[in-house]
Amino acid sequence: MNHDREELVRNWLIKAENDPKTGLDEFRSEDPATDMVCFHMQQCVEKYLKAYLSLKGKHFRRTHDIAELIEACKEVDPDFERLFALEADHLTVYGVEIRYPDDFYMPTVEEAHRCVLLATSSRDFIRGKLG
Repeated sequence: MNHDREELVRNWLIKAENDPKTGLDEFRSEDPATDMVCFHMQQCVEKYLKAYLSLKGKHFRRTHDIAELIEACKEVDPDFERLFALEADHLTVYGVEIRYPDDFYMPTVEEAHRCVLLATSSRDFIRGKLG
């Protein structure tokens, strides 16, 4: 792997790890901002998928769509179908829409907990593929 690609992957992974730190700190707080917990969990998975695609030299368009990124990963490794079984693609809604007041929605604590679990399972799977 060339140096530039290696650095790009490393940078994606640093960013990807910052999201669950922030999201989990918020989730554990007394009155968590559940929308931000869900957002950071979505971002974690999105960035891990982009790190994997970057590692493999696979081009991807700018998107927050987890399903689209999983499909791109499946072109390299069909095992990524597992992320659909985990329902990781359900995190997409928290990547953009939830951040804006147009269609105001605040996830429940249970929903935020589910996002934490989805992100953790997805992250563990992708880490295993990164080698």
